[in-house]
Amino acid sequence: MLSPACSFTRSAVRLLPRRTRAGGCIWCRHISVKPGGLKPQTVPPRYLGQPSPFTHPHLIKQGEVTPGITQTEYELRRQKLALLIEAHADKLGPSASSGNHVVIILSHPIRYMTNDIPYTFHQNQDFLYLTGFLEPDSALVLYGRARPDQAILFVPRRDPGRELWDGPRAGKDGAAALTGIERVHSTEELGLVLKSLKGTHLWYDTSQPAHSRLHQTHVLPVLEAGPTPRSLRPLVHSLRAIKSPAEVSLMEEAGRITAQAFRRTMALSQGDVDESVLFAKFDFENRIHGANFLAYPPVVAGGNRANTLHYINNNQIIKDGEMVLLDGGCEYFGYVSDITRTWPVNGRFSPAQAELYEAVLEVQRSCLSLCSPGVSLDHIYSTMLALLGRQLKRLSILKAGTSDADALKAARRYCPHHVGHYLGMDVHDTPELSRSQPLQPGMVITIEPGLYICEDNDQAPEHFRGLGVRIEDDVVIREKGGPLILSCAAPKTIADVEKACGLG
Repeated sequence: MLSPACSFTRSAVRLLPRRTRAGGCIWCRHISVKPGGLKPQTVPPRYLGQPSPFTHPHLIKQGEVTPGITQTEYELRRQKLALLIEAHADKLGPSASSGNHVVIILSHPIRYMTNDIPYTFHQNQDFLYLTGFLEPDSALVLYGRARPDQAILFVPRRDPGRELWDGPRAGKDGAAALTGIERVHSTEELGLVLKSLKGTHLWYDTSQPAHSRLHQTHVLPVLEAGPTPRSLRPLVHSLRAIKSPAEVSLMEEAGRITAQAFRRTMALSQGDVDESVLFAKFDFENRIHGANFLAYPPVVAGGNRANTLHYINNNQIIKDGEMVLLDGGCEYFGYVSDITRTWPVNGRFSPAQAELYEAVLEVQRSCLSLCSPGVSLDHIYSTMLALLGRQLKRLSILKAGTSDADALKAARRYCPHHVGHYLGMDVHDTPELSRSQPLQPGMVITIEPGLYICEDNDQAPEHFRGLGVRIEDDVVIREKGGPLILSCAAPKTIADVEKACGLG
């Protein structure tokens, strides 16, 4: 899914050094959490409102909070956040380095499309990243002197009347056993506990509260009586940007599922086809092979509609001889994929389609080769523009004598979006991080060059008009061995695409 080339970016925080393993402990600077060091609690033998080792042993192992992510890893994330806050407190002076720090992260509420008909619930990713808890109307509070490394989880009270309608809740006992957080309160107690902690330094994002009711009822009175809070989001996003091996494994599965969905959707290509049919096929193939749901409304754009970058109506007929651009991805237990492929719905590229497609593919391969530590997304973007400018001249869309400066300007017109964005729990993940900062091992990004030539563009050769091509892959930055392409199973070369289209 595209991200604008020139969007407002907030100042980036410096990321933590990459973690290493030593002596059986998981380390981050001087933080260590020994595997098995958390006090084990027996998960109640009932459904907790989210999968647990008791109800879903095929998905979750003992000691995991969510599939693939253990209590130890969630505890490590909280400890790393506390360390970041301590480091910032040291810079603020003696009062901050010795004061009581209180961190507040709210869950999302249930949102309603009308009256009592809810949307599918989707948890606040920052809250999910630090707890693994999937219920709405919850909160996490971290507190401590200088380093807020003590955790309190607030969860909805068990309520048989509400659970009859909405389904089971974890309750305090279930939440403690599942997450490994020992101190758990009911959500109604949030305000009282916050007042009792007497924080002299608050960390909370006031600009866009994740849960307006909890903010108004429990947090706002504390803010009005206490110090001005500091924004927490940049610190959490700096942690989320670097994926652990467990997170990469989940993203590998998300990429595999979506790549196979592309392959099977391409096989539906037999001439005229409704965009809604391809949408339905793509959605089905993701879900039937393990995805929780699609990560975002996909773009299924036939013909000239591929030149509308965020076209999501997906309700027109794609004619025999036209191409379709499909930009889609899935969510797999909290982590997402984001892949784009373009192919002819009759299964065979025309000469003009193949020429434009190969131009974009060549640029994409060059950009993928740059995905290594120390290189920034902005640098890859600049390279993409230069390479697209050359391709525009080679395709005779620009005159051979066009200057490099004018070719760059044209490249921005024919590809008005950035080369990529960060990827993880969100499609446009960790937006607090600037794309000008160097990539680090463990980061996941997208690489998605494109060329878009509207049908009314009388400056382009006629045989290219109405064509739009984008090719997008998901990439893990690695220290050694080159980038790991999570979407490599999605057909991409002309030969592989035509082969996949011919399998229907």
